Amino acid sequence: MKILVIGRGGREHAIIQKLAESPQAETIYAAPGNAGIADIATCVAIDEMDFDALIDFSKTKGIDLTIVGPEAPLSVGIVDKFEKAGLRIFGPSEAAAAIEGSKSFAKDFMIKHKVPTAAYEVFSDVDQAKTYIQKQGAPIVIKADGLAAGKGVVVAETVEEAEQAVDDMLVSKAFAEAGAKVVIEEFLAGREFSLMALVNGHHVYPLTTARDHKRAFDGDAGPNTGGMGAYAPVDDVTSEAYDFAVKEIVQKTADGMVEEGKSFTGVLYAGLIMTENGPKVIEFNARFGDPETQVILPLMDNDFAQVVVDVLNEKDPGIKWKDGYCLGVVTASAGYPGSYEKGMNIPELSKSADTYIVHAGTKKEDGQFVSDGGRVLLAGAYGSTFAEARDKAYEAIAPFEGNRDFYYRTDIGK
Repeated sequence: MKILVIGRGGREHAIIQKLAESPQAETIYAAPGNAGIADIATCVAIDEMDFDALIDFSKTKGIDLTIVGPEAPLSVGIVDKFEKAGLRIFGPSEAAAAIEGSKSFAKDFMIKHKVPTAAYEVFSDVDQAKTYIQKQGAPIVIKADGLAAGKGVVVAETVEEAEQAVDDMLVSKAFAEAGAKVVIEEFLAGREFSLMALVNGHHVYPLTTARDHKRAFDGDAGPNTGGMGAYAPVDDVTSEAYDFAVKEIVQKTADGMVEEGKSFTGVLYAGLIMTENGPKVIEFNARFGDPETQVILPLMDNDFAQVVVDVLNEKDPGIKWKDGYCLGVVTASAGYPGSYEKGMNIPELSKSADTYIVHAGTKKEDGQFVSDGGRVLLAGAYGSTFAEARDKAYEAIAPFEGNRDFYYRTDIGK
């Protein structure tokens, strides 16, 4: 097969690393890709949002399968356009991607289809939102309704912090049109985890669990980011909780989307929290999570290209998992998720049989990897025990220690 992966980040590099193991993957292209991806695939300088150019390229090169990484092209109908052009693509339609693209749609959907989630209200009026916050008290959660690159969520510890978040989103337009409406939710106490599933209509094939660390700094301090590290599987999620999440959340959501006339194909990501009343949904995404993908796919003991084809053909791919654990640590540019400089030299990282490097925001200048984004790369490791995976990952990321151009959390997995 000739395969095209759309995107430029760590998630796409992880997808391509897994596809590259497949004997069926004759040629892999990435649009636009990044410097790390260029080592194992052919990068083509086409933006993720340039659908016409992507379709022309796919037809010219005879692409057999396209996999979409990021949420932005999914939310505006790349799958619909590809399918209309007669091209095979793995991802949800524009209508189905609303499960991520509109938090208010997702919340209304969950209530209608009895998918367990937090109580909520939706507001576009600042005064009404603040009155609701004052009535509910804190802690409370404020979310931008639209796509905000994983950063449009504020867990407010005080009423004042919640009101400031409303001002930032509705008045200052911190997230542009993504924050034209806000969803205000009750705060749920518990440990978070991610459950992704490969879905085609009613057919649901769940993956193993993962947990990412969203806050920028050690001890879960600082602002939300796109994710500073992750590990899989999550031992504190019991088999009973996992089975409940698959049946009462993921399967129910897949069935409900079919019922709504928005049948979902692709990766359905459920961001969950383990409450005293069982797992509840914090959010849905319509694609692979980042950085969870970087620690889940290395544990998959299957030909990933065949898995995707099987799901598209409504055939059970028989997903198998290696024993053991993967843990990944993200190195970010100093200043991220705020403003940061690009073009900083990246130290050389060594790899072993059980470690791997996933590039996110990198490019090459004069043969040297330099930073080109907020989250720069992830150092991941496999271990037969959790401690072994963690130790190896931190050994791999060690060359960044003390480098003021970058930072990473030292407590991933703790």
